[in-house]
Amino acid sequence: MDKKQEEPLKNGKIKSSSYELDDYPLHRRTNSVHSIPSQITIESQEEEIANGQIREAEVKRELKQRHIGMIALGGTIGTGLFIGLSTPLTNAGPVGALIAYLFMGTLVYSVTQSLGEMATFIPVTSSFTVFSQRFLSPSFGAANGYMYWFSWAITFALELSVVGQIIQFWTSAVPIVAWISIFWVLLVAMNMFPVRFYGEFEFWVASIKVLAIMGFLIYCLCMVCGAGVTGPVGFRYWRNPGPMGPGIIAKNLNEAKFLGWVSSLINAAFTYQGTELVGITAGEAANPRKSVPRAIKKVVFRILFFYIGSLFFIGLLVPYNDPKLTSDDSYVAASPFIISIQNSGTPILPHIFNAVILSTIISAANSNVYVGSRIMFGLSKSKLAPRILSRTNKNGVPWVSVIFTGLFGALAYMETSTGGEAAFNWLLNITGVAGFFSWLFISISHVRFMQALEYRGISRDDLPFKAKFMPGLAYYAIFFMTLIIIIQGFTSFCPSFDGIDFLAAYISCFLFIAIWIVFQLWFRCRLIWKIEDVDIDTDRRDIEEVVWEDPPPVTFWDKFWNVVA
Repeated sequence: MDKKQEEPLKNGKIKSSSYELDDYPLHRRTNSVHSIPSQITIESQEEEIANGQIREAEVKRELKQRHIGMIALGGTIGTGLFIGLSTPLTNAGPVGALIAYLFMGTLVYSVTQSLGEMATFIPVTSSFTVFSQRFLSPSFGAANGYMYWFSWAITFALELSVVGQIIQFWTSAVPIVAWISIFWVLLVAMNMFPVRFYGEFEFWVASIKVLAIMGFLIYCLCMVCGAGVTGPVGFRYWRNPGPMGPGIIAKNLNEAKFLGWVSSLINAAFTYQGTELVGITAGEAANPRKSVPRAIKKVVFRILFFYIGSLFFIGLLVPYNDPKLTSDDSYVAASPFIISIQNSGTPILPHIFNAVILSTIISAANSNVYVGSRIMFGLSKSKLAPRILSRTNKNGVPWVSVIFTGLFGALAYMETSTGGEAAFNWLLNITGVAGFFSWLFISISHVRFMQALEYRGISRDDLPFKAKFMPGLAYYAIFFMTLIIIIQGFTSFCPSFDGIDFLAAYISCFLFIAIWIVFQLWFRCRLIWKIEDVDIDTDRRDIEEVVWEDPPPVTFWDKFWNVVA
């Protein structure tokens, strides 16, 4: 540390580019019984600063700009996109599904804008679960954290259940149980390595995913224009069988089509889940004040190019009544990506794309363990989970949380008893709704964050990243997230009540309420913090003191990834 940095430390101050932290009142707790014992108080931080020390995080900031960029770019490209599109396409049709994904894309954009503003200001591991704890209440923080961890733990089992089915596209010589066991052990072991290895692995696999989809979109454009065996396709399938699918449940055709569109929203939610991953990686980013905003700004590009682009072309090449979409022979064979290639009569390419899907699912499962372990690590550090779960090895990996999260991969064996598609759809409902809660509380936390800034007299124009269209966009997301959580299980009531479907649709809601009640009784805290008690100081001082060395790109590849990632 140079002398210029030592001087403010000795004086007990840390300066930022636009304000001094000492200009603002310290974080206060009006009732010490209700305070969270794990939070580092401002007074303890000042003691460390007076001694010329900066507190070291237990996880290490080893994720580079290109790692963060590609994790954000390819983190959501997984099962939901490559396989999950078949259901909304069948029920809602090409145009109905497209509208559903566009609508959900606006909510995702709002959520990531909110997260970006908070996570760049306070870049901490498991950021948005920490934010709901500090900006709302400990009980809401615990409920949000556990629900989000539950979402990724279940998603890990989901990805494992699909891996064997993807391999069965080539051969059934090895039973699915064996594939689940092999990849279960392998993926948990991979997460024991330092985070920089995770970053490198995700970087290259995400690169494969991104390049594959770019190639797929170019291929589809050629097929639509007449390069395939079907000749010029154009908008043929939008006219016959039609732009909107047959819908579900209702006898009235228009009502059935609308309900089919509503049902596709939960699929869209699962497909988009992972766009908030940048908020998890912020705590291990080498330069979060630069890398996190750049990743957030590319959200619109990701939504429009990868998701909407893929769905648009698939809707042109695959009619919603194609029997292969509901095939029971092989679940991955029902992937609209592979069906579109098969319909165009291109040999070999389905096998190549199936290999891409396999690498994608492995990557997604790897991310599930990473994200889930970091969430549990954050909960443990906040004394909202057993202390043992915050233990790290010498490489800064929370190995106990990794093992604990990985244990839920055993749920993948459900596939062997209930059937692949049934298990997939059941878990899909659970994870989709659990992810909605995290999006909801990101938006609610951001509203409180903006109120706290106003109370402190801090202008949002001085923040490292300023979210657009706020606070209106945050309230927009809060309203529709709440509405979707309430109505998403309507199919369990029509045409008659189905207890199993009802449980699958609303088990996440019941879990959230139960967790919130338990921790509300445990902490006996206010329903929501007073605005003067909202903590926006903890974990911010360290990051503002660091002078990041960020040399400009020199080589061609450095410049290339600087633009792409």
